Amino acid sequence: MNDALEYAKQRWDKSHQVVDLVLGSTLNFNNIKGPKKLKDSYVGRFVIVVLHGTNKVQLELSGELENKHPTFPVSLMKYYQPTDKELFPLRNPTPLTVPPVDQHEDKKIKKFIKERRLRGKNQR
Repeated sequence: MNDALEYAKQRWDKSHQVVDLVLGSTLNFNNIKGPKKLKDSYVGRFVIVVLHGTNKVQLELSGELENKHPTFPVSLMKYYQPTDKELFPLRNPTPLTVPPVDQHEDKKIKKFIKERRLRGKNQR
């Protein structure tokens, strides 16, 4: 019974907060260079910008992942654990910029498009 509880503890929903540091799984990433066999299972050290319920998070992406959609399921996230300076004295982490979080941002419509045309046909 104890083994079952230990197994389940690792798979329970994790409560993420805004500005937490996480690693993203490369399970569905196709645009990371190099052979798939040698890819890291988790990349980055990303900042959570917005929580979309308990199942999705929006990340501040950088590097080669800037072109990806920034919203990911929580199941593909893993908390970032900083490296121990005593064990790895020569390892220097890359600098991280935390974006400002605006909770009360007013959104206004800039332009209303009456018709949209794609490949010469009207779109609804």
